[in-house]
Amino acid sequence: MPRLAWWGRAYFALQALAGALWWAAVAVSPTVRTATLGGLDPALVAAFDIPLFVMGSAAAAAGVRAAAAVAAAWSTVVTIGLGAYATVTTQAGAGALIMAAAAAASIAALCLAWWGRIPVEWIIRGPFAFRPARQRSARFHVAATFGQIVLFWGFFLGILPLFLDYLEQRWGLAAAFPQAAGGAGVVVLILASALGIWSAISMSTMGNGTPLPAAMATTLVVAGPYRWIRNPMAVAGVVQGAAVGLMLHSWFVVGYAVLGSLVWNYAVRPLEEADLKARFGSGFEAYREAVPCWIPALRRA
Repeated sequence: MPRLAWWGRAYFALQALAGALWWAAVAVSPTVRTATLGGLDPALVAAFDIPLFVMGSAAAAAGVRAAAAVAAAWSTVVTIGLGAYATVTTQAGAGALIMAAAAAASIAALCLAWWGRIPVEWIIRGPFAFRPARQRSARFHVAATFGQIVLFWGFFLGILPLFLDYLEQRWGLAAAFPQAAGGAGVVVLILASALGIWSAISMSTMGNGTPLPAAMATTLVVAGPYRWIRNPMAVAGVVQGAAVGLMLHSWFVVGYAVLGSLVWNYAVRPLEEADLKARFGSGFEAYREAVPCWIPALRRA
């Protein structure tokens, strides 16, 4: 059995044990029951959850492939249902959050158990597939880049954080932040946004393309902020997200920024760098060796 497939089955074993312990806690602790189920009937929920989640995870751990799909699908259904319930009633927020994490982990474990890997290449299909930009003027690429900034920043730094903050409040999971967090977030957001704009302009004027995967630069850009760090736009985006979380006093949003950085680093970045190596060859390899990914090395400029 491939090593990663073993890790998928090991996760399902851990999930089966955690699910069984959680149901035992629900049976004996009103605090746990209220925090995770709210006013839902535990007996009714258990009638479905124990066979589909607990026993399904145990069967998946034993190597039953169909059981892994059942456990992952049920986790997703419960996440949606419990999330809607917590949002409407302001109850069971802890349960919704726990099940959201379980659903994501179950899907990842399902991929490992079935294929021995997580098919991250699915991320770059369709409109997100890597394609070189058409030959256009620098003015066109700059205009297209700023259009992308308005669209993506508006969604990922505006609409989505506000929605996460709303869920945090409705689910009763808000936590206190230091009084100065909001002001610090504004300062950090301005600085990170300046880095993002500088990076975008450098990419569109010197790279003959845009930051969007569907219209990637056709020239390797090693100037501007790219002299000191390979992925300044990704760094700017992560810091912007964390700054918005500070401004909103929302640990959901800060966590969203951290999670985004992990997804980008371990799923998207390897695919992007493979594409850059295929298109720019030894030039990109030399650049990758000389310039760090996350932490600027000013002495190497």
